[in-house]
Amino acid sequence: MSSIVERLAINTEIARKMLTGFIKDEIAKSGMKRAVLGLSGGIDSALSAYLSAEALGPENVLAVRMPYRTSSADSLSDADLVIQALGIQSLTVPITDMAEPLFAQFPDMSNGRKGNIMARLRMTVLYDQSVAFGGLVMGTSNKTELLLGYSTIYGDSGVALHPIGDLYKTQIRQLGAALNLPESVRTKAPSADLWVGQTDEGELGFTYADVDQVLYLIVDERYTLDEVVAEGFARPFVEGVWRRVKINHYKRTMPNIAKLSRRTIGHDFLYLRDYT
Repeated sequence: MSSIVERLAINTEIARKMLTGFIKDEIAKSGMKRAVLGLSGGIDSALSAYLSAEALGPENVLAVRMPYRTSSADSLSDADLVIQALGIQSLTVPITDMAEPLFAQFPDMSNGRKGNIMARLRMTVLYDQSVAFGGLVMGTSNKTELLLGYSTIYGDSGVALHPIGDLYKTQIRQLGAALNLPESVRTKAPSADLWVGQTDEGELGFTYADVDQVLYLIVDERYTLDEVVAEGFARPFVEGVWRRVKINHYKRTMPNIAKLSRRTIGHDFLYLRDYT
């Protein structure tokens, strides 16, 4: 049997064609022609920008940079590399003056709380620009983050479309290389850039390379936890990952509605039908 890493390999050309087709189709269904996205300088948002520009044309994509005062200078410069390479429209909206008054109300606020506020402020800016620019807000979260709940509800998870949401971080890197994203964007340590020195893997406590393999076996291959452990992964790690997937399920769905009638939104009324 092939290794787990080999099984995570994707046909990047087919993935590219499917994702650009998805973006074009979903934007058209909404009656729009444009897309807006937050561009952080990381590989996820850069990949979403590349796919959106290819699907819609660079003139129809607006990339918004939203730095906080502690944001890394590399984030802005790497985002600029993407903007220049694609020729997409761009805007820079600092969020420091928006966030600081709320931070001042709670002097003991943790970094996690501050990070959530910044993520929600950024989504507020994006939806405002969605109206001004006339485009849907494009998501930049990958499958690993969505499964682990490594996102801010009504922050970076509050989008209209998730074009890369079915690609694990390992696969994001494969497609990013195939699309020739700037090397500094592809090789930098993944970070939400919410505070100085913050990295995804440091905050999570494990690497994307390891957790992608466990998630792939559990979710895609439907392995039991015992079967995953038998593949050589430590039981506490496997159980901890699955616990995160379960407790964060609410982040991946619309708010649950208590069922009272025969047809309830999200339960029995799941999609539109042509009644004519």
